Amino acid sequence: MPVDEKPQVVNNQPASGGAEPPRLLRPIVVVPVVVIAFIVGFFIYSGIRTRTAAAKTLARDTREMAIPAVNVISPQMGAPAQEITLPGNTQAFTDTPIYARTNGYIKAWYVDIGARVKAGQLLATIETPEIDQQLQQARADLATAEANYTLAKSTAARWEFLLKTESVSKQETDEKVGDLNAKKAAVDGSEANVRRLEQTQSFQKVYAPFSGVITARNVDTGSLINAGAGSPGSQLFHIAALNKLRVYVAVPEAYSRAARIGSPADLTLNEFPGRTFRGRLVRTSNSIDPTSRTLLTEVDVNNPTGELLPGSYAFVHLKLPSQVRAFTIPSNTLIFRSEGLQVAVVRNSHAELIPIKIGRDYGATVEVVSGLHAGEQLIVNPADSLVSGTEVRVAREGSEGGQE
Repeated sequence: MPVDEKPQVVNNQPASGGAEPPRLLRPIVVVPVVVIAFIVGFFIYSGIRTRTAAAKTLARDTREMAIPAVNVISPQMGAPAQEITLPGNTQAFTDTPIYARTNGYIKAWYVDIGARVKAGQLLATIETPEIDQQLQQARADLATAEANYTLAKSTAARWEFLLKTESVSKQETDEKVGDLNAKKAAVDGSEANVRRLEQTQSFQKVYAPFSGVITARNVDTGSLINAGAGSPGSQLFHIAALNKLRVYVAVPEAYSRAARIGSPADLTLNEFPGRTFRGRLVRTSNSIDPTSRTLLTEVDVNNPTGELLPGSYAFVHLKLPSQVRAFTIPSNTLIFRSEGLQVAVVRNSHAELIPIKIGRDYGATVEVVSGLHAGEQLIVNPADSLVSGTEVRVAREGSEGGQE
């Protein structure tokens, strides 16, 4: 073959026959192998990583489960206001019987029980025939005394004139002047007697001494009346002022500090269920009764509508003042051990037992007067095995009102 001739190439392949070179088949086989190896390696890595993460989670959960979980609660500042309920008797602020000041018979009465009267209103009229006659006699005696005084006065004047001319003796003149003075005293006595009887006669009309309600009428027309309060059945009327009531309460000595003048006091009555009447403590006896060991206390209650009746049985609610700075905690946070009364608090994720001193026990809650500070986290229902320094974790935090 000539030197310049070149082999013919058909379809970019050599014209001469023969097998395809191996270097052209190698990439086709390697690529799938690499992909499969990558996939297998990925699944192996993922499995190992998942198992490793699960092992770490299990270890962490195991450690956390080993730490006891506790529910905590915060103490409330200030103890709930404690009150005592004591029985009391209501009385009208002003309550008085009305008696006659003169003897006689009831001529007419104008008001009956339940009537509301004003101060100065006419209640009854009394006939006083004996007083009338005595007054007439006293006036006649006064006229006689005045006549005798007039005669004695002119006689004494004549004798004093005659004494200047020495027509009468000094002794006789002094006797006439003395008689004049006696007659003057008799006139004064008669006038005073007339005024007394006139004043007594004025009591024929019985008036209301103050505004109030007539609670009793003990007389009728024609009833015999004796003056004064000593005779039986001499009370004409009974009147009470109901716009304000007094309630007297016997406070036991142990609670006498609750009887503070000016403090509010609530009243409840069986005839008014669900209602509370506001009163105020106005005065005390300032001494303990040695027999009953109680302090007599007065509570005043306004009663403008008159719905509260005097003589009613009432319950008086008095607040006991708080004397110390205290907290209120639930009873299920207390720990009773030989070391004394304690509570468990959470500090820096560790339990710590601290001693406390309680004041009053309210049942579901207690008053703590020393040992606690504001912001403490109290463990609710602490375990009997709990000791100081135990690591704990807070599972739930609540308030004093909702015990966990």
